[in-house]
Amino acid sequence: MIDCEGLVKIYKSDDVEVVALQGLNLKVGNGEMVAIIGNSGSGKSTLLNILGGLDRPSAGKAVVGQWDLLQISEKERIDYKRNTVGFIWQNNSRNLLPYLTVLENVETAMMVAGGVDPGYAKQLIEWVGLSHQINNKLVQLSGGEQQRTAIAISLANRPSLLLADEPTGSVDAQTSDQIMNLFRSLNRETGVTIVIVTHDLSLARKVDRVVAIRDGMTSSEMIKRSTSETEQTAQTMAEHEEYAVVDRFGRLQIPSELRERLGISNKVKLSVENTKIMLEVPHME
Repeated sequence: MIDCEGLVKIYKSDDVEVVALQGLNLKVGNGEMVAIIGNSGSGKSTLLNILGGLDRPSAGKAVVGQWDLLQISEKERIDYKRNTVGFIWQNNSRNLLPYLTVLENVETAMMVAGGVDPGYAKQLIEWVGLSHQINNKLVQLSGGEQQRTAIAISLANRPSLLLADEPTGSVDAQTSDQIMNLFRSLNRETGVTIVIVTHDLSLARKVDRVVAIRDGMTSSEMIKRSTSETEQTAQTMAEHEEYAVVDRFGRLQIPSELRERLGISNKVKLSVENTKIMLEVPHME
């Protein structure tokens, strides 16, 4: 579904250039549910904006399904946003029209996408557990209910890719769990690929894979082990194994906190032991 390689995004303002992404690599399979984590300024929101068609890449490769996001025209980019992607913002005011009801919000999104299907609109609202609030305006809903309305709206165009920017950032822990469980349920029932940007590592147990971004580059991945659902519920971060990322030139990206902890400056000593590659800090004479 997503294939990014050497992805670069440079923002220019007057005589200043800011490099938000500098050679990022990312692959996401059809039907995967992936979390993108990173500190503020790491480039994760920039990546989401590119995948959502809101920003155009500066260089590299960014392909979503059949769409080459570096090469598409403006008209094609509108079609891409209308037909392929669903977007959920952290700030509900960007998702919702407060003077409309839950149903009217979903149907308005359908109208923009090309046509209203009242039956599907009601099905979406039922999926997110808001059938009892279907004719209520947004001021009558809690923060969690507004976010669930936003999820229903994001699915109005039947997207193959769902992007969520900090979808649990403005709700409490219990509501956060409910929203993440809803994402998982939708992922299983509809097969939609879901990419969630977050700074909250505790969400890792709710997804298939966690990709860490540091300084505009993919630095590591944590992949969920094959365990039963019961075991997954009982475990926390122990159910993920961490992997360093090797780019297409064979370069290994070691997270900065590990480099600092081990005192790695500009090189490491390599040795091979069976199937293991050992990294060792060289002792300088």
